Amino acid sequence: MPLPLVAIVGRPNVGKSSLLNALAGRRISIVDPQPGVTRDRVSAVCEHDDVYFELVDTGGYGVEDADNLTEQIEAQIDRALRDADLVLFVVDVRESITALDRAVADRLRVHADRVLTIANKADAPHHDAQAGEFIRLGYGEPLCVSALHQRNTRDLLERIAARVRRPLAESPVEPVMKVVIVGRPNVGKSTFINSLAGQERMIVSEIPGTTRDAVDVRFEHDGRVFLAIDTAGVRRSARRDRTGLGFYSQVRAAESIRRADVVLLLIDATEKITTADKKLAEYVHEQAKPCVLVVNKWDLARGRAGAEDYGDYLARALPRVDYAPLAFTTATEARNLKSTIDLAQSLFKQARTRVTTGQLNRAIQQVVAARQPPAGRRGGVPRIFFATQVAVQPPTIVLFVNDPDLFREDYRRFLTKTFRNALPFAEIPIRLMWRSRQGEDRPGTGRQRSRSTSAE
Repeated sequence: MPLPLVAIVGRPNVGKSSLLNALAGRRISIVDPQPGVTRDRVSAVCEHDDVYFELVDTGGYGVEDADNLTEQIEAQIDRALRDADLVLFVVDVRESITALDRAVADRLRVHADRVLTIANKADAPHHDAQAGEFIRLGYGEPLCVSALHQRNTRDLLERIAARVRRPLAESPVEPVMKVVIVGRPNVGKSTFINSLAGQERMIVSEIPGTTRDAVDVRFEHDGRVFLAIDTAGVRRSARRDRTGLGFYSQVRAAESIRRADVVLLLIDATEKITTADKKLAEYVHEQAKPCVLVVNKWDLARGRAGAEDYGDYLARALPRVDYAPLAFTTATEARNLKSTIDLAQSLFKQARTRVTTGQLNRAIQQVVAARQPPAGRRGGVPRIFFATQVAVQPPTIVLFVNDPDLFREDYRRFLTKTFRNALPFAEIPIRLMWRSRQGEDRPGTGRQRSRSTSAE
């Protein structure tokens, strides 16, 4: 199963972003006194007492967004609440209960068993006495913390770890695979969906931008039901109107990518790769989503290049997703669509695979035997002690080392590539986390540091 999800919610300016930064131990969210700075969900992988979880910051509930995105911000909050294993309801201990605090509390009633109230900005012990009134919100006595001064944040981490700790066993229930179809306007996304569904579910037009929202379509393949998500075409950001429908489409497409299990990135075989294609591939990679590069309209381009040559072209044009497999389709004729879904299903299975610690450490031995990690810039000798997988979707691997800062970026990439060759993750992104382990190789304070990387 994926990492447990912990959502931070509350009205604007109670310190949600500061709290995420404090718990993550690094600056992740933008912190600004202006209400509404955090619109989208921002997340970081955290660890405490060998419990790993994903911490998600959300926009302030009730903010009137300058770009008229209030509805989208609140939809993001609702999504975080539905997915969360634990909700941190943040209030400002220095202010009395506000109408917005009550509104957030009411919205959380259906999630009451998963809510922990956090009274932030309790910078000194005398602030704690002011927290009592927040019991009236209905979620028990709040924990007083100061994100700014790191006061009681360790106590909060301990409570989170105790609430979200769960066994490693996978759920026996086979989930429905959610596939999102993304791409530039007019690459054939709606035609692709209609061909999969066997009926005209989406409007198909030669006019770019016909689809303006994300639409869920259920379809059946080999006796199994899947969910396909059609999205609006994504244009180059320089041409976006931040207050118009184009911007709304961007927000919804990004949300669809985040909730998908596998992304089908449609490429128009008759046109060159554009900035929009590259940005979509980058975002899919950042979200650590398995991806199939679907080269559509292949019937119109086969005379120009062979599949192998076109694959080389895509590897050069989209290097961040060079691990993603290719599928060549003609959506108008439903050609190769079913095999594309089979390929997506294979990636879905890879993303949910868990390997043993023994397999991981044999892979590390291969890495070190093939190429010793070079000395760090400060002259230290980097060493990898062992590794373990802590989550799936994406496969999340923690490497215990003497000092994460000693490992150069090129060696990290080499390690990821070796893991792909040695483990059953050949075609999907892997999330690597680096954690220092105290010992004779690491003089100093005895504190453990951890550093996570984005998906590789």
